Amino acid sequence: MAPIVTGYYRYTDIWFKWPEVLPAEYRDPLKGVIAHDALVHPQNPLHPDVAGVTLYQGIFHDGEARLLFSSAQVDYVRYWLKAMNLTKELIPLPYSECLLTEAEFSAVSPVQFMTGGDLRVATKNIDKNNKRLKGSNVGLTQRRAVFERVRQMWSSKVGSWLAVDFEEWERDHTVVTEFGWSSFRYEEGTEVEEQGHFTVAEARSLRNGQYITDVREHYIFGESQEVSKADLKRKLKDLISGMPRPLFLVFHDPSQDIKTLKRLQAPIETAVLDIPDKTPEDGIFIVDTAVLFAALCGEATGTRGLGQMCNQLQVFVKYLPNPGDESWLHNAGNDAHYTLLALKEMAGGEPLDMQREQRWPNRTGLPEAKLQVKFEDYEEYSDYEDQEGVMGGYDSRTGALVDAVQ
Repeated sequence: MAPIVTGYYRYTDIWFKWPEVLPAEYRDPLKGVIAHDALVHPQNPLHPDVAGVTLYQGIFHDGEARLLFSSAQVDYVRYWLKAMNLTKELIPLPYSECLLTEAEFSAVSPVQFMTGGDLRVATKNIDKNNKRLKGSNVGLTQRRAVFERVRQMWSSKVGSWLAVDFEEWERDHTVVTEFGWSSFRYEEGTEVEEQGHFTVAEARSLRNGQYITDVREHYIFGESQEVSKADLKRKLKDLISGMPRPLFLVFHDPSQDIKTLKRLQAPIETAVLDIPDKTPEDGIFIVDTAVLFAALCGEATGTRGLGQMCNQLQVFVKYLPNPGDESWLHNAGNDAHYTLLALKEMAGGEPLDMQREQRWPNRTGLPEAKLQVKFEDYEEYSDYEDQEGVMGGYDSRTGALVDAVQ
């Protein structure tokens, strides 16, 4: 018996081309199910009693995106039409060349539409962004693919996500002064979040302040614990070993933290930098929020700091215990928690281009970088001289809007 091949169909092929090849009496019943407004209706057979429809966005290896139906959705429509006596027989599948397999994509992730209007706009915007993407930097294409793969992993709700951060003595970067972590996973469909912050007893008298801010006493998401270096190594091993697999280790620029993890003999020997295109059953994978944010901003090279990323994603505004509180960046526990919150904002949001337009409407399309967000000067630099001028601005530490000068 030949194997059953599954995959995806282009939304446009199903909407425009499939009805054209069917007998005339079958065209209207099919269109009545897959029309924009019908697709999102709670009585649509693809999602009975649920408002909105979940389709898929696929990213080809050249970076171009397509809105997709899964082959399972297409099959279900065929059988439903026959069962409801809207067709006398199973309507034939679209021609075989229409079927796209997972191997043809660098990433496929779900996307939900609540209104027919949203669906219409999405198809137009995908075409527009594909045109902008032509001739763009290969580095940007790769970053965009990573972004969508991370979204795909996040939406699968398997394994665990663990953000970690270290602070080290500014005069000797082999001396760890703090360790912070924040984790997220699902247990039987329920979200489980945990976090912690450790200071190192042997480094109690070794203070930063000349080159790096020292705020080790200002962990704001729980109680800090002082431990010995030996205890820290044991706790780190137990933490990583105890996380359900697959494990996604989350950093904001991982280079130095990975060196520290290895120096502390953390069990990350099997960790890899590549995000898989299918949800794995095991393994440790490294996720860099600096790269994800650069992809979201349309930047092929370079990355931005944790504080600026959190400002732009409104992390401080949304998640500080009390609005307007000090964010206390450079505390390892706070930084790890902010990193995971930023990841959730991006990975738990819409596909990249849709999300970018929601966050920064009409701020792309520059001749020299057509998918790059154009930030204002006060958004680019925390010390911009007009940040607290007549029009007000944003506090670089909290992300809160500063009152205008009267």
